[in-house]
Amino acid sequence: MWALATVSIIFFGRDFYVNAWNQARHGHANMDTLIALSTGVAYLFSVFNTLFPSVWTKAGLESHVYFESVCVITAFILLGRLLEERAKFSTSSAIKKLAGLQPKTVSIQKEGKVAEIRIEDVVVGDIVLVKPGERIAVDGTVLEGESFIDESSLTGESVPVEKKAGSKVFSGTVNQMGSFTFRAEKVGSETNLSRIINLVREAQGSRAPSQKLADRIASIFVPAVMCIALIAFIVWNICGYATGNNYIVYSILALVTVLVIACPCALGLATPTAIMVGIGKGAQNGILIKDAEALENFRKTDIVALDKTGTITAGHPEVTDEFWEKEPHQIQLLRSILGGMESLSQHPVAEAVAKHFPNGSVSNVENIPGMGAVCSEEGERFLAGNLSLMKKEGIEISDVIAEKSREFEDQAKTVVFFADSRKVLAVIAVADKVKETSRQAVKELQDLGIEVVMLSGDNSRTSEAIARECGIREVHSGMLPEDKEKFIRTLQEKGKIVAMAGDGINDSAALARADVSIAMGNGSDIAMDAAKITLTGSDLRKLASAARLSRQTVKTVRMNLFWAFIYNVIAIPVAAGVLFPVNGFLLNPMIAGAAMAASSVCVVSNSLLLNFRKI
Repeated sequence: MWALATVSIIFFGRDFYVNAWNQARHGHANMDTLIALSTGVAYLFSVFNTLFPSVWTKAGLESHVYFESVCVITAFILLGRLLEERAKFSTSSAIKKLAGLQPKTVSIQKEGKVAEIRIEDVVVGDIVLVKPGERIAVDGTVLEGESFIDESSLTGESVPVEKKAGSKVFSGTVNQMGSFTFRAEKVGSETNLSRIINLVREAQGSRAPSQKLADRIASIFVPAVMCIALIAFIVWNICGYATGNNYIVYSILALVTVLVIACPCALGLATPTAIMVGIGKGAQNGILIKDAEALENFRKTDIVALDKTGTITAGHPEVTDEFWEKEPHQIQLLRSILGGMESLSQHPVAEAVAKHFPNGSVSNVENIPGMGAVCSEEGERFLAGNLSLMKKEGIEISDVIAEKSREFEDQAKTVVFFADSRKVLAVIAVADKVKETSRQAVKELQDLGIEVVMLSGDNSRTSEAIARECGIREVHSGMLPEDKEKFIRTLQEKGKIVAMAGDGINDSAALARADVSIAMGNGSDIAMDAAKITLTGSDLRKLASAARLSRQTVKTVRMNLFWAFIYNVIAIPVAAGVLFPVNGFLLNPMIAGAAMAASSVCVVSNSLLLNFRKI
């Protein structure tokens, strides 16, 4: 036992002694101090008893050794710290994935020839050629060609943006169709993507770990225990000197017993066991918690900032309404013609329409950039597109259709007109639908006393319409990634605890900055890497569940700390020998070890009760 305990102290418990010594050099004491003292004294006491058992047997006492206590204390404390470390998550992979959005090479036009060069060699003024499906490498302005660009990495909006000569393009975005050239204007660390990466890096490095309640208690508890142990040792010797008895044996026994019974074995388990049970319960309910600090902070959250697209809404445009002026003859044929036309169209909204309608076989489809499409079928000419296309072709729009289209536009929906060669037959509304659970989720958060705000890269009309539908009172629209990060930082500077929920690359900087960061499980990998909590699926109601789980977990931690300390408050005076003058009772260190174990059992059992609480 002596040999095994020696290995335990030298190899596994070495850091406790090093940290305790470093604290002592600066006049401080923490939990490592008490761990080092209790295990160190128990070890030395046991070595002494092994070598000189007669000292105790002559006094009529048994010569006990506590090598097993040294090993168990060390193992329990290290187990608690292991559980705590496993609950943490490194977000450096978020930065790596953001950097991966930038292509390694680009195509440059020089003197009528196209050459492929490394992105590091691109300079301001270079003419960059972008082909369909390629990711844009640097920021610049389009010179020739037209296309639609997926800018969700910047704005979070799912609908691609049309680009033509004079339009701005940004690094990290994706060209969907068509080739074009643009002049490089910002390269290297000046690009928009590089700014996002820097924001994420700064935000991740800016947050200091929260001070744990156990450490605050320990700052008082540790010196108190040391003082009580020394006072017990001195008082026993004074009493022995005054009475003429040799109480040196009892003074040593009291000193050792106080230190052993005060060992923070249960305290080392109090926080990590509750956190790990809370994390497990969260996982059972679709709440994946990667950082214990985030779970702790959620209960203190004042404001939850929600991204719009993909968080509150579904994240992709869908047909929400279709209105036919009157039930036309052969409506099924007309619906299939519309679906067939849109399936061959190059406009981003067309994809949503094509998914909603049956795709009939159509031919001779002509795409009109920025307007829609035209085709000839069944001896008739059909058109599908926006109001500009209808006016350009001189198509008649009835009052009923006009009124219905205005109604859809007031709801911030994109309107698609379908017409034959004479008049508009139907009007189709396309929008990014609000999830069915979003309104209830917002209400649950507000009922918990948490303020909800919406941050969106979309225009104000669309954002405000979505906010009204969900019951959100504060809306901030037209926000770029740096705007969202700045908004959260401003709230934090006012003393607010801020949670951020998002799903896109454009949310990564804000997620890294927030006190509690939540990613939607159907969002981008980068958002999930930057976030400390991930909600499986897309149900926002899990946000309120996570807030309730946080409150229950912290309550359990505090109850654990109570169980970890209450027996100390009762047992330490007994260990010091206050009952000896009354009834001759002196607490045996062996009983002290059992009390320590009982405290640990209470802590673990209380943590497990968290599994049976409803969130």
